[in-house]
Amino acid sequence: MSVEEHWTAAVLGDVVASKTHARRAEVQRSIESALAEVNEAVPAVQPLDVTIGDEFQGAYRSVADAVRATLLVRLLLLPEVDTRFGIGSGPVTVFDATRRPISQDGPAWWAAREAIDHVHRQQTRGGHERAARTWYVAADGADGADGGEQARFVNAHLLCRDALVPRHDERGVTLLRGWLTGRTQVDLAAQLGISQSAVSQRLTRMGAFAVRDAQEALGGAGS
Repeated sequence: MSVEEHWTAAVLGDVVASKTHARRAEVQRSIESALAEVNEAVPAVQPLDVTIGDEFQGAYRSVADAVRATLLVRLLLLPEVDTRFGIGSGPVTVFDATRRPISQDGPAWWAAREAIDHVHRQQTRGGHERAARTWYVAADGADGADGGEQARFVNAHLLCRDALVPRHDERGVTLLRGWLTGRTQVDLAAQLGISQSAVSQRLTRMGAFAVRDAQEALGGAGS
């Protein structure tokens, strides 16, 4: 058994108000299906996988990839199930990659735990109940001298993004998810039985272009 050490962007996720769901088995199947779809869409160092109960985790080569993965998971599960996430960047030590879950530890996971705990706390504040869903923490020294500044930029993006998503109905979520995964407006129009111009107008009103452009800018801004 070899020990591996590397930098990663770790993701911890869970289900919001999971105990209120009457059909827990269906929720679990939905989570597993969503994670599998996101694993196909976003390359991962460690693919997203359920750990225990409604919790899941994964790891990525960049913070931008982790941010994109969290958005896609949320869009795949809404409106029936909502999710929240902690993203942490830093070193990870893998002790046994053959185990499931993988035997590992390190500052990236500690930072991800700190981040999701922050989300839990934020949800108790007035006005944050539906908007607080994702947070990012860089482990000490993980991203160089500007790590703290980068975290502020990433979290500003996450706050705006996560406040925007709950404003959409089921059709809006379907459009946003399809648009962000590369579906054309023509494809989306055919799926929903509406015109291509109606799709374009709806995407514009719901801020889908801004969400896409912000994600692309984040990808270019750093890892």
